[in-house]
Amino acid sequence: MPPATRRLFVAIDAPPAVSESLAALAQPIRGFKWTHPETLHLTLRFIGDTPSGEVGALAVMLRAIRDVASFVLTIGGVGVFPQRGAAQVVWAGIEVAHPRLHQLRQRVDDAILAAGLAPDMRSFHPHFTLARCAGATPGAVHDFVHTHAAFQGPSFLVDRFNLFESRLLPGGAEHNVLETFSLAPG
Repeated sequence: MPPATRRLFVAIDAPPAVSESLAALAQPIRGFKWTHPETLHLTLRFIGDTPSGEVGALAVMLRAIRDVASFVLTIGGVGVFPQRGAAQVVWAGIEVAHPRLHQLRQRVDDAILAAGLAPDMRSFHPHFTLARCAGATPGAVHDFVHTHAAFQGPSFLVDRFNLFESRLLPGGAEHNVLETFSLAPG
């Protein structure tokens, strides 16, 4: 029997060169829980718990995104969320966000609304989560960010995006691709 709800998000997978570059930043720092390289992704939209019966309609709406052409992004810089108070997430950012990235995010939001799911009111800050910082000292977080502020990662082609299901397990989240959607040739 399928679960009543599925925890969903829409994201761009990190290609191998990006995963390797980001994984190279991982250091043994007390309180940092590093993201496994195989799960690195740029979230376009976290949807959350979704009734299982609505996943098919969502996939249909995401398949209908045909007017966004592929584009290139470059990884650059690191930072933290939240900006004030104790850091909870250390991330690597996008050096210059291509306008098509924002176009794709808007089309994904439109598809989610068309599928009857709730809108996301948070602003979009494209990034790859490097680590979660439960128990890290503010000094350790500051030192890491300061040391890697000028980090420059590789450029990569975005020619597809995925609908993921995330399952929270004792060892960390497990992400499974439910469907991949291709962008128009750029």
